[in-house]
Amino acid sequence: MTKDFDYYNTLLVQSVGAKTGPIAPTVVPSAAYGYADAQEAEGIFAGEVNKPLYARVGNPTNGKLEGIVAKMEGGFGAIATASGMGALAMVTTAMLKAGDEVLCIGGFFGGTYTLVNETLKRFGVSNSFCEVDDFAHIEAKLKAGVKMVLMESVGNPSLRLPDIKRIADLCNTYETLLVVDNTATPLLVRPLELGADIVVHSSTKNMSGHSAALGGIAVFRAVKAEGDKLHNEKYADLHKIVNKMGHKAFIPICKKRAIRDVGMTANAFGSFLTMLGLETLSLRVERVNKSVARVAQILEENLPEGIEVNHPSLAKSEDHARYLSDFPNGCGPLMTIDCGTPERAFAFLNALNMATLTANIGDNRTLALHMQSTIYSDFDAATRKFLGVTEGLIRVSIGLEDPEEIAKDFLQAAEVL
Repeated sequence: MTKDFDYYNTLLVQSVGAKTGPIAPTVVPSAAYGYADAQEAEGIFAGEVNKPLYARVGNPTNGKLEGIVAKMEGGFGAIATASGMGALAMVTTAMLKAGDEVLCIGGFFGGTYTLVNETLKRFGVSNSFCEVDDFAHIEAKLKAGVKMVLMESVGNPSLRLPDIKRIADLCNTYETLLVVDNTATPLLVRPLELGADIVVHSSTKNMSGHSAALGGIAVFRAVKAEGDKLHNEKYADLHKIVNKMGHKAFIPICKKRAIRDVGMTANAFGSFLTMLGLETLSLRVERVNKSVARVAQILEENLPEGIEVNHPSLAKSEDHARYLSDFPNGCGPLMTIDCGTPERAFAFLNALNMATLTANIGDNRTLALHMQSTIYSDFDAATRKFLGVTEGLIRVSIGLEDPEEIAKDFLQAAEVL
């Protein structure tokens, strides 16, 4: 069940702050750690002693952040990474090998798409993409033995809303790992409770809110002693770790098969800054999700012909019914405005006074960016169409400002077209 905002306000503030000694989280910048004796060193490397080994595979400041986010997501444990893409790269490189296939459901952020369709493909991992409601394709791929399913809780920038519970149930029926990118919807959706196995975030976004801390994190469920999907033969290459580490196996799988060798480790100071952001996350998420729906409604009623606003809270959205049923507290800070052509989109953006033009989302400030000429500039037309990127599409991330003032600024910008 989704918790209310008061639950998270209490959980996050109480988890980040300390009652005695330094109240704020302590930053541990050391790259290396001393061991008390040879026996302790042996135990640390074997995973039997819970003390820092080396900063690439574990840092006390990162560990504090990991514990908080794991509780926030209702997971067993977590691993902080250098960026959101680092979290995705860690999970995919740890779990997949040449000859495997990953099924991608819905539209994707450009970096995720290229990770799957270019980088992983170069290393022999094939892929298949489908729309969020193409359940015939989803089930066919699951029956055929696909190794992993990857999706976003909210399509970025398509804003398509998947039926996470139905997809999770199918993945569990066919014993297939489900990874959900929950970057846009922390606190709003709890994919692990819906049946997902791994949740990833770019903590750079909503979690921190201040654009000062690049980071990512992956959260894992506990592995069951019997009947877990990781015991399926298609995950045989993981069984050595699963059989040894039991319920905590996801964490050593990722550390031994990705973090240790590739090193997408979080920076301690970045984790510290992320924790400062987490203290106000619930307050910010509650306000922003009310604001984005309000701004979308004002623009829907007042934008001139030829400019289209899209958000699932609008009755015209193809996912409006799912928004009402599955996203009662909102679906994140994103909305889109389609000006029809790149030239009109540029003119609109250049006329804005309040929005910051940047590639980030989930910031305390309102942000905006033309998609085709930036993040998706090297994508072909067919791929952009599948991902929901039209020629005049502007992605907007609503911030903490007065929603009436945000809408007023957008409406005055529309007057220049």
